[in-house]
Amino acid sequence: MSALRNASIKTSSSISYALARTSIFGSLFPSSTRKMSTDSKFVQAPHKLLVIPGPIEVTDEVLFANAHPSMSHMSPDFARVFGDCIRMTRQLLYSEDAQPFLIAGSGTLGWDQVSANLVEPGENALVLHSGYFADSFADCLQTYGANVDQIKAEIGGAVKEADIESALQAKKYKIVTVTHVDTSTAVLSDIKAIANVVKRVSPDTLVVVDAVCSVASEEIQMDAWGIDVVLTASQKGLGTPPGLSILVASQKAVQVFENRSTPVTTYYGSWKKWLPVMKAYENNSAAYFATPPVNLIYAFHASLTQIMQGSVSLEQRFKLHQEVSRRVKKAAEEIGFKGVPLSEDVQANGMSALYFPDGFTASDIVPRLLKKDVVVAGGLHASIKDKYFRIGHMGVSVVDPSRGDIDKVISAVKESLAEAKVSKQ
Repeated sequence: MSALRNASIKTSSSISYALARTSIFGSLFPSSTRKMSTDSKFVQAPHKLLVIPGPIEVTDEVLFANAHPSMSHMSPDFARVFGDCIRMTRQLLYSEDAQPFLIAGSGTLGWDQVSANLVEPGENALVLHSGYFADSFADCLQTYGANVDQIKAEIGGAVKEADIESALQAKKYKIVTVTHVDTSTAVLSDIKAIANVVKRVSPDTLVVVDAVCSVASEEIQMDAWGIDVVLTASQKGLGTPPGLSILVASQKAVQVFENRSTPVTTYYGSWKKWLPVMKAYENNSAAYFATPPVNLIYAFHASLTQIMQGSVSLEQRFKLHQEVSRRVKKAAEEIGFKGVPLSEDVQANGMSALYFPDGFTASDIVPRLLKKDVVVAGGLHASIKDKYFRIGHMGVSVVDPSRGDIDKVISAVKESLAEAKVSKQ
């Protein structure tokens, strides 16, 4: 294994979290139960540096928590941990009373929940398109019977507020959906401004934010901004292994669900099934519809504890993501790469999408990065797929600079391009 990960893999206790490692483990393994041994400090095996836009690197504490002994999903100890996750998820989004749903599944399950629980067949949905994932959300809505219109921004751009206002004036929509950060383009949409337009022009319309690639790396103030649904997943800014669908619904959205006139058009994703379960767990008692991903909930709890109770505040976390984002983008642009987003105000802070310099392709750069033990993602947007690649810079790689992850990424990109230039001479 190269020196890259040997140098950058460090025990996550080097992170300046105020909450000590023993405190995290103590909350996960109470004295009344059989404990995993925490006497020896757990450190991940050396591995390639994962800097795709999710899954991302996770801390040692999170990975260790994922190895929790098998537990009953109905046990009081697990119910307390699940309840903590629900409460901390709400707090992460600056909400007082929104309802989290933590369900086994990918982030895609959030689309199904919105489409089946909040939009009835024949109702109108407006999808704001800033990349690949808007098409997918639109497809999901149509699958459940919604009438879908899209407003499409040019590649690298975000939908203009004036166009949203015109669409809302022309037709009544049940929901407006926006991808906060589209992972295919690294475009950041201004969800606060969009929510303001919707509230002003069509106050009954629900604002739904696909925040799979933005929660915990971009600020989201759900209550203050008037956002009705935030859907995300565990494996990106939340720094947890994949497999947990996370959706948070405002009380307004819950009321819309409760007042629907037709049956919910999904079984597994039905809030009729899940709402009593979530309420029970938040009250530290168990309820059953389908088995939750017990070990993943323990891992999520460890990550949320670090995010919400560590010495790095949420505000500091967002600032660190902004600083690292500017650093990565500036370093790339100085050697000939160009960002896909058309302007700085629509650039995501948790990832970068970079066009290759003229004369170079993915085959010149990406394999060389891999040989340096740096794993990045290729292009995803169909129209430009072979012209760019993507780097994720979020979570522990950003918050713990002592790991050296960002330094290694920048150095590897510079070295890979230099080697590619030499190979073409």
